[in-house]
Amino acid sequence: MYITCLDLEGVLVPEIWIAFSKASGIPELKKTTRDEPDYDKLMKWRLGILKEHGLGLKEIQETIATIDPMPGAKEFLDELRSLTQVIIISDTFQEFATPLMKKLGWPTIFCNSLEVAENGEITGYKMRCEKSKLTTVKALQSIGYETIASGDSYNDLGMIQASKAGFLFRSTQKIKDDYPELPAFESYDELLDAIKKEIRD
Repeated sequence: MYITCLDLEGVLVPEIWIAFSKASGIPELKKTTRDEPDYDKLMKWRLGILKEHGLGLKEIQETIATIDPMPGAKEFLDELRSLTQVIIISDTFQEFATPLMKKLGWPTIFCNSLEVAENGEITGYKMRCEKSKLTTVKALQSIGYETIASGDSYNDLGMIQASKAGFLFRSTQKIKDDYPELPAFESYDELLDAIKKEIRD
């Protein structure tokens, strides 16, 4: 039995922090896990910038309300879910992801949670588990599932490499150059065909 594990941002929806960077006019917030492999370092840096500018959860959620899934993402996900179980495994946060899950037809998502003060300031975050993507894939394998995984960033490499089949999707040229052994796709049709082939074989 197969479970397909997908990253969220950059694969099904635009990057939330890039959208918020544009909305808030703070260019530093454009940095993502495509640029910084250390997620803890990245998040602490982001929270410092939010505090400096007096921005909190409300402002980020207002931006998220304007974000739509990437063109074709929901149709891709619907077809994929008719073929295999699908779990979105993301380093984003429940407080960010819920409106996006509604637009995607409520797929299953495993993600993290924020610590938010009464005034809306984001004071910290709670990771679901260490190396959440790799840990989740290994846990699924330990209960009898074969995993197929796809993502676009450094923090997806663990789950992609540990899976029976793993694919880069709309990744950076640097990641593609550094990991030439990983098949890399740019369209949902290509990714769907590769997953179908894996399931059939």
